[in-house]
Amino acid sequence: MEILFPILAVIAVILIAGLRIAQEYERAIVFRLGRYSSTKGPGLYWIIPLIDRQQTIDIRTKTVDLEQQETITKDSVTIKVNAVLWFRVTNPENAVIKIANYNQAVYQFSVTALRNIIGQHLLDEVLREREAINATLQKIVDETTEPWGVKIEMVEMKDVEIPESMQRAMAREAEAIREKRARIIKAEAELESSIKLTQGAKQMESSPFSLELRRMQMLSEIGIDNNTTTVILMPSEFTNAARSFTEMVSAQKKTKD
Repeated sequence: MEILFPILAVIAVILIAGLRIAQEYERAIVFRLGRYSSTKGPGLYWIIPLIDRQQTIDIRTKTVDLEQQETITKDSVTIKVNAVLWFRVTNPENAVIKIANYNQAVYQFSVTALRNIIGQHLLDEVLREREAINATLQKIVDETTEPWGVKIEMVEMKDVEIPESMQRAMAREAEAIREKRARIIKAEAELESSIKLTQGAKQMESSPFSLELRRMQMLSEIGIDNNTTTVILMPSEFTNAARSFTEMVSAQKKTKD
């Protein structure tokens, strides 16, 4: 009995010493005598003390700021770009066995890929097509990190810093484009106006009376705007028509009398 008690005590100590707990967001990679044995967790599990060794991996999504990179675009413009990377471990076994430091490896490859993809695009494309570049960058990095058991969830370029001289050139270009657009709109308006005037002139050409009315209206508008006295020379047709109308009215009155 005296010998059994120490043996039971040793067994109890070994059992207790081998108990481990992994959080819901953790997985434990267990190695037995140097060889991969199993993946444990989450929750309570047991390993053999002095024989098994474990390495815990966090499988939550991680956010990494890619430091600002100075690179040259396809049209030879030097710009500075930084980005944000979101990734998580999907295969803890590969993340431990196939890569020494998956965090550093993902970071370094993402930085290199960012410089390379910027060098394949023009400056205007980098400024206008950020979403397309982000998607391409995510695909490139994800294809490389997939064998490591790492999933790239999203990549976003934060800021694109361009030289001041290029900013001034772009401002002048934008101003020239706006001026060009304004001139085109003005020319189109003048063309439409000339077409309408031509149509109106052709319409009034068939009716001299309408032409004279338009001339009188124009003269009255000039007099109102400039507060001046305007002398109008009436055509003989107008005076003859007025005289005939007066004589006709007088004759009608005499007939009634």
